Amino acid sequence: MTGDHAPREPRPDLEAPGAPLAHAFRLLQAPPETPGATRPPAHRMRTDPETVGEDLLKLVLTIVELLRQLIERQALRRVDAGDLTDAQEEELGATLLALHDRMTDLCAEHGYSLEDLNLDLGPLGHLLPPAS
Repeated sequence: MTGDHAPREPRPDLEAPGAPLAHAFRLLQAPPETPGATRPPAHRMRTDPETVGEDLLKLVLTIVELLRQLIERQALRRVDAGDLTDAQEEELGATLLALHDRMTDLCAEHGYSLEDLNLDLGPLGHLLPPAS
């Protein structure tokens, strides 16, 4: 064998798992800049050794809050689509409310509010949608 192989064609049924996410990021556009306006600096986490534990805690709480909001939106889509029975809707609502209350308690316990977890991603805007 000479080792000269023709490159294999990618199989269309095995699209890369990250392709939809990559496509979504290509669709994002930075908000328009106002002429003459200056942007305040993005809030950054301190990286000094004394605060690393608190920074890590805030990051974990932020990720959990992001996942909670995503699960809540998916649950609302399922309710709107009529995929759930009345009992399942009640259980789902109670579970989501309990999770929200627990997140609020955890944040308060460590001196944060849910709004403190909303990271500024610069030109992409904030990580979490505004509270409704």
